[in-house]
Amino acid sequence: MSLYSPATFAAFPTQIIENEDVQLEQFEMGYFIDKSQTMSFESIKQQEFKLTPNALSLGTEAKTTWSKIALHNTTKSALKIYLHHPYAYHNRAVELYEVVDDQLLNHRVLNMDDKDTQQWMYRGSAVFEITLSPDKQTTLFVKGVAFSHQWFALNLYSEENSKRALLGQYTNIALAVGMILALIIYNFLLFFSSRLREHFYYACYLVAGGFWIALSYGLLADLFNVYGSITLKWHLSLVAMPIFLLLFMINIFETQKKYPIEHWALLSILTLLIVDFIYGLFDIVTALQYSSTLAAIMMAVSLCVTFSMLIRKQPIAPFFLLGHGLFVFFSALAVFFYKGKAEFSYINSHGVGIGILLEALVLSLIVAYRIRILENLKATQADLQVLASTDPLTQLFNRRHFSHAANQLLKQARIAQQPSSVAIIDIDLFKKINDTYGHASGDESIKHAANMIKGLSRHQDLVARYGGEEFIILMPNTVANDAYKLTERIRIALESATLANNKNHLNFTISAGVAEIDSQTFNLKEAMDSADKALYKAKNNGRNQSQLAGE
Repeated sequence: MSLYSPATFAAFPTQIIENEDVQLEQFEMGYFIDKSQTMSFESIKQQEFKLTPNALSLGTEAKTTWSKIALHNTTKSALKIYLHHPYAYHNRAVELYEVVDDQLLNHRVLNMDDKDTQQWMYRGSAVFEITLSPDKQTTLFVKGVAFSHQWFALNLYSEENSKRALLGQYTNIALAVGMILALIIYNFLLFFSSRLREHFYYACYLVAGGFWIALSYGLLADLFNVYGSITLKWHLSLVAMPIFLLLFMINIFETQKKYPIEHWALLSILTLLIVDFIYGLFDIVTALQYSSTLAAIMMAVSLCVTFSMLIRKQPIAPFFLLGHGLFVFFSALAVFFYKGKAEFSYINSHGVGIGILLEALVLSLIVAYRIRILENLKATQADLQVLASTDPLTQLFNRRHFSHAANQLLKQARIAQQPSSVAIIDIDLFKKINDTYGHASGDESIKHAANMIKGLSRHQDLVARYGGEEFIILMPNTVANDAYKLTERIRIALESATLANNKNHLNFTISAGVAEIDSQTFNLKEAMDSADKALYKAKNNGRNQSQLAGE
């Protein structure tokens, strides 16, 4: 356990180190803003430092900031401690000055663009080893030079506690990025399968947001050891993210077709963001300074549009309002933090990342809802297609569908050079059944014949009700003799079957004509004409028989 308490030396708090187990994560220090960015260390020592917690945010006007930490080693032996600067990865440079008895003992410069000075960087954190002389006071001066926004934390550890602090430092960020990566993969797969632009825009929004989280919260620095100005332009992903979110809104709300005023508002802020993005390719620092203001305008406009959709009872507006509202709330906390108007806390410093993750999860519900609507629409269209292609009485295919499907099967038969045959079947003396037993019994007879024909046909055969009491069967990969045998099997089975209808027991027969389709022309109409002639021959010869065309 680390035993320390603030003491007062020249009205400045000093941290008392009483043993080797050091873990200073909450303490008071001083800070001074060098607005000229040119002051020497000797001048800095003479300045009055303001008291502050060891973690703070000072906004965009404090690019060069000095921190002052006073330590007093009260033990009788030298102690080795480690100064951690866990957010050093987003700084331009960090310098450490060690002063003992008003003498500069050690000076180290960490330049994020100079690999020769990066030996103090470990997994995104700057870690400086410091030796405290026995029973001596040591004053640490830390100079931080930021690219745009100045925010940092300074912690002090013993060697063992230093290792523990570094282990798993970015686990929560890795978890968040992993969740976003899963959503990215899923939505790109949805886009490739459906070609719906909303999945593409949402996936791109997730790519920009996930990349910015990994960049801004140290995961990329941790994994790939990249820091400094080389990564500065990568922060344009923060500008790209709302661009894709606005495109997503335009697409899911269909503003171009239905809501012209809202569409104009979204396009206006979209244009400003695109201009800022392009400008950032040439001057990233200035672009990032404007990005906070643009982000505020974008949040206001997008919320107004969402409320408009809510008033119009747009079904997905409540989901979008929830997700975007969470993003706006947490991002607002972050904007205040980056501008130095809010205290240093995890929620404030990571507000944008938290907002992105929560919005991404809620927007995934919108994607799921839209998928469900599309599936229901497809199911309805499929049902309508089935109704359009099915005979309502027998549930067999109707004449229209038979013509289309038969031509498709014959195209395949032509390519494979396989024979095909067709059979036309008609119920014998059907008018007599209607006149004797009534039209209801006639319908039952047609249904009974349809079920028998369908049940005795093969799975590859195309069976349809061709009209009235007439049925047709297209038999792929079947020569005329085999088609005749199949038709005879159906005829014999129907002759032997009895249809029980109320108190009546009906027995009826069928006649059929069979023809093989010409293997050179594959002309279905000619084959049907031949089969029809064979059917009339069967009728004229006494019914209850099958006739093969050409015999």
